[in-house]
Amino acid sequence: MKGEARMVFKSRMKWVGLLGLVLSAFSLFVHFLLARYTEDGISDYQSSVTIFSWRPIFENTDLPKTSALHRKLWGPIRRYEPLNPDANPRGYYAATNGYIFVRIQGGFNEIRNSIPDVVVVARLLNATLVIPEIQSTTSSKGISSEFKSFAYLYNEDQFMIALTKDVKIVKTLPKNLKGARRKKEIPMFRVPHSASPYFYLHNVLPVLNKHSVVELVVSDGGCLQAVLPPNLEEYQRLRCRVAFHALRFRQEVQELATRILYRLRAPGRPFIAFDPGMTRDALAYHGCAELFQDVHTELIQHKRSWMRKRGIVKGNLSVDSAKQRLNGSCPLMPEEVGILLRAYGYPSDTIIYVSGGEVFGGQRTLLPLHGMFDNVVDRTSLSTSWELNRIYGREVNIATYIPRIPPFLQEEKKLEEWKTSGPRPRPLPPPPARPKYPYNIQGWWGWVAESDNEPDSTVMELRTNAHKLLWEAIDYVICVEADVFIPGFDRDGKGHPNFASLVMGHRLYQSAASITYRPDRKEIAKLLEETRDHLYRANRTWLTSVRRHLRKSLFDGLTKAYAKSKPLSFLSHPVPECTCLRSNLNETPFPGSSSPSQAQAQAALGHVHHCPAWIENASISRPRDKDNDEEIDEDDSTSSGLFFRPSGGNHEVGGGEINSKEEAQLEDQEELEGAER
Repeated sequence: MKGEARMVFKSRMKWVGLLGLVLSAFSLFVHFLLARYTEDGISDYQSSVTIFSWRPIFENTDLPKTSALHRKLWGPIRRYEPLNPDANPRGYYAATNGYIFVRIQGGFNEIRNSIPDVVVVARLLNATLVIPEIQSTTSSKGISSEFKSFAYLYNEDQFMIALTKDVKIVKTLPKNLKGARRKKEIPMFRVPHSASPYFYLHNVLPVLNKHSVVELVVSDGGCLQAVLPPNLEEYQRLRCRVAFHALRFRQEVQELATRILYRLRAPGRPFIAFDPGMTRDALAYHGCAELFQDVHTELIQHKRSWMRKRGIVKGNLSVDSAKQRLNGSCPLMPEEVGILLRAYGYPSDTIIYVSGGEVFGGQRTLLPLHGMFDNVVDRTSLSTSWELNRIYGREVNIATYIPRIPPFLQEEKKLEEWKTSGPRPRPLPPPPARPKYPYNIQGWWGWVAESDNEPDSTVMELRTNAHKLLWEAIDYVICVEADVFIPGFDRDGKGHPNFASLVMGHRLYQSAASITYRPDRKEIAKLLEETRDHLYRANRTWLTSVRRHLRKSLFDGLTKAYAKSKPLSFLSHPVPECTCLRSNLNETPFPGSSSPSQAQAQAALGHVHHCPAWIENASISRPRDKDNDEEIDEDDSTSSGLFFRPSGGNHEVGGGEINSKEEAQLEDQEELEGAER
């Protein structure tokens, strides 16, 4: 009887288990059906199920894309819609002879600025270019051996194919010249920053003709002057073909950047890309140490002292940072950028992507920005560690130095050594130098007070520097494709255009009509000082001034960039050489006159080329948006004077709202004034 009872019990348990499996499968089936046929459910499901640290928070309804307020915040800018990228060659080149081997030193900005220049130099000297060598990767021990120098960051094959009709490019030197280079028998030039064509034609070319090979060392980013004579305009267009078409990132890097961009756009809303530009080198060069506190000020001053010893900085060691900030020489803090965006009308749930491999001051500097916006993200919150490790390739493990305790000695052995140690007394040997453990080397505070010099980079730091190239490549792709871009600073640690300047130049070439703010830091500093005591509860007049300035920066900023940035870096302002003006088929100007959009574009950018016929034919005529001429009469409640969201209850903000119709009239007046200029 007991055996039969056990069998009955087991059979019942089997039926119970089977029933549980059936119910589980049915439950999953019902959930998938609900997610499949319910739009609201699927959107909530996609936003809640994620393997990343970012979970989108949206409290406001999304603006219709046809609304006037959406056009104000997210564009496009009608004045620049006729502009079209056009960097195709308008001439033909002869054959090449001789070889140029280039070593490029520096970070991402220096590399990207230098490669187009060395291609132009090779074309200017009628020479064959060897794939440039990136020193940041070759000097890094422990990075993956799968990639070699240039291929660690860029796609070699794409680089060579895209420039087939412009310059002859080879991957390595011939065997005989390669051996001569190992023996250091080929002539070498350390090229100065922004060298003129005369330098290459009268100094480098005779040596190239004599030895058939020269080696150039580029260290400051940009080995050819930015503005070339009018008869060399084709070389400027060649720079654009290199920077914007030939330089494609490695496939693994490009794929990860595309995935992060897809995750940013998954919620279905536009986003802002913000580059703080707050690096220790830039802050030290421009004398902005007192904007920080405690050890950060000491670190910046230590770096500035090091720069003064090497002639990089010509000024005094101690600089009035407050005065520098009022002069516009210091970066805009993330808190200040957040205030500007909130004052302009961007709601608190706007997605903001923070780029940059290093934000000096760490996350503490970004806390105010997080307080004003809920969805502040970066590449680490939109990717996993294994995705980042994949782009690094297979890297060897770096053995960290761990000091070992000497083995225990027996008392008898100690006594024997004491007896056989020789005559006494004798002078004691000097004490050994204090060992530098990893936590001393990696932390800045371990050596600031110990030495006036910067410490030598460890193997791990060299590897991290190589990784930063890949991080900034990802940020570069996302910033170029962003709906809105705003820089915190546009200069690096040597006074040259930085990462943000390259992004703004690329956006101007690729999509001139996209919104790219170029705020005047001097004017912004004055505006912030006016309401320093009531910074987070600004009045109506101050909000009007901020909105007017940001709106004007979309137009006047280009004129200032042409005067300030272009003489230092052509890629920061590649117009009008690499841009053509497309006739707007939707506008019918009077005979003998140009369309309003064309007139405004020419007024802002100067003389531009008219697009060839194939671009005109490719442009699609679309009906003119009826809302283009309407005034902005949306209720912009998100742009009140209260920038931090209240914790609860209804808070009145006196004077925070602006009459939308009045603001629209102001903006129309600004556009008319810009067209007249």
